[in-house]
Amino acid sequence: MTVKDITQILEEFAPLPYAEDFDNVGLLVGNATNEVSGILVTLDTLENVVDEAIAKNCNLIVSFHPIIFGGLKKITGKNYVERVVIKAIKNDISIYSNHTALDNARYGVNAKICEILGLSNTKVLIPQKNTIKKLTTYVPKNNIEEIKNALFKAGAGNIGNYSNCSFTVEGNGSYKANEEANPTIGEIGTTHIENEIMITCVFGKDRESAITKALLSSHTYEEVAYDIQTIENTNQHIGMGMIGELDEEVSELEFLNELKLKMNAKLVRHSALLKKPIKKVAVLGGSGSFAIGAAKAAKADVFVTADLKYHQFYEAENQIILADIGHFETEQFTKNLLVDYLTKKIPNFAIHLSESITNPINYF
Repeated sequence: MTVKDITQILEEFAPLPYAEDFDNVGLLVGNATNEVSGILVTLDTLENVVDEAIAKNCNLIVSFHPIIFGGLKKITGKNYVERVVIKAIKNDISIYSNHTALDNARYGVNAKICEILGLSNTKVLIPQKNTIKKLTTYVPKNNIEEIKNALFKAGAGNIGNYSNCSFTVEGNGSYKANEEANPTIGEIGTTHIENEIMITCVFGKDRESAITKALLSSHTYEEVAYDIQTIENTNQHIGMGMIGELDEEVSELEFLNELKLKMNAKLVRHSALLKKPIKKVAVLGGSGSFAIGAAKAAKADVFVTADLKYHQFYEAENQIILADIGHFETEQFTKNLLVDYLTKKIPNFAIHLSESITNPINYF
């Protein structure tokens, strides 16, 4: 398999169009056409991780965090980012990152935290906007089923837990072909009236290229009339953070103890306890201060995240418990998630879970 083959499999799970605009995701180092001898999955790509990849004969590193985040103007080896890139290139090792694409994925980073904490009835905390598109096109009545099936196969018409969703309206379309045209129906120079069906269906923005290709290849007309619009609806299955419920209410101290144990946290920094039971839990892996308001609005009893600053704890305002367990701690199971997914998709391939310690924070 090539690097491109592997990354296409990864992007079925975490499509890159759903990554945040500020992020740097995808193939960061290497050639997409290279054959892959083995895959090493890690949270971060550091020099010791590249050494581990070399030792395990892995020439593709799948890293949650991108080693190249800002622009690289020089590659001289003066810092750890440059040294990693140099070492990877010298040893013909490719590096791929999915970062916030996996954060926003339906079964990604935050779904894994929910699983570890035993939460049920989960849903996205902050659904992503501007990710749902609508296709409208016009099809000869005799070809309607063929074209609908091609669109559905490409991913059109998926709404939540439903597929093959569309709406159709029958009417008459008109056109007149000029001398340079090659009409499949009608004659040059004559206005033709055709009994047509208007098809409307929605799709996620990651499927736009495939759906456009399916439409053009299955349609009978030489020139296909269609339009694609981005719609206002939020995507309820894509977005930052998740919220769910414990099977039974627990005390605040019991929850914090279980949180520390299950997430292998050295400590839990938290806002004031409210002397209320914990049932509804919001989570967001990595830096999640921007979601405090969303967690409060969702009536969560506690919000588990990382990288909260001193004054941000005041934003709890006696409405919620803010629990900061550390950036690494919230995302540590991400590499297990990726290994499990890849193993199911390509079970006979060499996939390794990195043993390198990449947490830059130590506790005394």
